[in-house]
Formats: sequence, structure tokens, C-alpha cells
Amino acid sequence: MSFTHLHVHTEYSLLDGMCRIPELVNRAKELGMDSIAITDHGTLYGAIQFYQAAKDIGIKPIIGCEAYMAIDSRHGRSSADRENYHVVLLAKNKAGYKNLIKLVTLANLEGFYYKPRLDKEILEKHSEGLICLTACIAGEIPRLILNGRLSEARESALWYKQVFGNDFYFEVQRHPLPELEQINEELIPLARELDIPVVATNDVHYIHPEDSGPHELLLCIGTNSTIDDEKRKRMGGDCFYLKSSEEMAELFQDIPEAIENTGVIADKCKLKLEFGRLQLPEIYIPDGNKPLKYLEELCRKGLERFYPNASQD
Repeated sequence: MSFTHLHVHTEYSLLDGMCRIPELVNRAKELGMDSIAITDHGTLYGAIQFYQAAKDIGIKPIIGCEAYMAIDSRHGRSSADRENYHVVLLAKNKAGYKNLIKLVTLANLEGFYYKPRLDKEILEKHSEGLICLTACIAGEIPRLILNGRLSEARESALWYKQVFGNDFYFEVQRHPLPELEQINEELIPLARELDIPVVATNDVHYIHPEDSGPHELLLCIGTNSTIDDEKRKRMGGDCFYLKSSEEMAELFQDIPEAIENTGVIADKCKLKLEFGRLQLPEIYIPDGNKPLKYLEELCRKGLERFYPNASQD
């Protein structure tokens, strides 16, 4: 059964992800995979390098982002606004890629407060061409379930379904964490009740199981703590690596459709990026006008608007 990793953090998830892109795509190829996604935290820094590296070895690259969502508004700056949710967004096509760029830009320019944050207002406005997954434990719906707010989780799921339609999926993870088990007990029945498809992911932060030790050190650097600190941030085991299709199928043998849906999503993603030419916009020039003459006309109109009493000089 084919499987596609749709939740993957490269080194561009700064001080959190540890996958170097060339090694990542080469390992996916070794495992017999024909597609893989990049979903770094709040950024698209690695998108082009990832796209080209995957294409070079014959693997389909899926460009995405695990974005931060403001609890309320992206404009909020109170102490409560330090909290945020996660959401995974994947570009299906050029329109989705442009919207992803727009969202990440707005998250940084308008929503930045400790993290670059979206909110539901701009997510709905720029949802075309995007596939939405509910993310990890830090996702909105998983977090609401974990906090016992089941009716709110249901309302939230219906909102995402209304915005993204058939491109909204409940993300199911099977890491050995008590919180995940509690979430999945409610998430899977809720998916069936609301007719929302489930998709299997492994929250990939490093490539091999033996990389978990160095990754712990990376987290210590990112959280300004030491390896001996009992209260430091931990991932909870060495399972956050690039698992094989067989390992993932074994984990999800009770819900095989979650594995199948990774292929469904991969098939939906048909983004093609062009390189080797200038990516400049096409400028409209009225019939009969030459470019420099039209530019002069526009400049003269602008001069009158900004400097109504301009001298001849």
C-alpha cells in the first residue's frame, strides 16, 4: 500500500526540524516513495530547494506549511494571544501556492506576535487551491478535544469543512503519547459522524530513529534548556522519523483508509513551478501605445495627483 508523508519538518523549521533536504528526499526515494511534502513551521524558506531536489530524483514534491493560527484575531497582542493553534496547509496547484505565499506573508507582516500567525478571516479569504489538515496535538480541533470542549471541536470542524469542502482532512497520528490516544478516541468517531475523511501522518522531525538524540539537543538549544533539565520540552520517544510505508500501514491497520487518503491527497497536488525565465507580471498597455509613452502618461497623471502645483522643473 503506497503512503505519502504529508507532515514533514526540515531544517527550515528552525531549532525544531532536523531533516536536511537532500538527505530527506534521498531517503524517501530509498523507501520507494514517489511523493513527499514539506510542512515547515510558519515558513516557506525551504520550498524551492525542496521542490528542485525532489524533482531531480523523480519524486513529486508537495509544498505546504504548518502554519500558526491565532486563537482569536491575528491582530491580538495580549498575554493570552501568545497561545496559538497549528494547521497544515498543502498547495494543490498554482493558485494554492500563491495563496500559501500570501498567507505566510500576512502572518509575518500583520499577525506576528512571538510567532507568525494567521486567523480564520484571512484563511477563508485565501483558501482556494489549498488542502487543510488538522495538524498535531497543537491543532485547534485536537486541542479542543484534549481540553474536553467537544461541542466546540465539532463546530470548528464544520467551519473548516465549509471553507475547504472535500479538501479538509482530520489528521490522525499514532505516536506513543497519552494525549494522542485521548484525542484519537474522539477524533476518529467525529470524522465518521461529520463525514470528514481521515489521513495518516507521522510528525517527521528527523530522518532516522538514531537521530532522536541529536534532535533532543537541538530542542534544548531552541528552548534555552539543558539535556539534564527534567522539565525541558521533549518529543516523547524516537518515533518522529521518516517511517516506511510498511511501518505506517502497520500502525494504521485498523483504519486503512487513512493510509489510502495520503495517496488521494498526493494525487490532488499538481503544482508545477517554472524556472529559467523572469517571473515578471504582464503589464496591460492600451492599444496604440508604446511602453515608454504610456509610462510617461502615467507619470504625468501621478505628478498632477501628488504635486498639483509642480513647476516645470
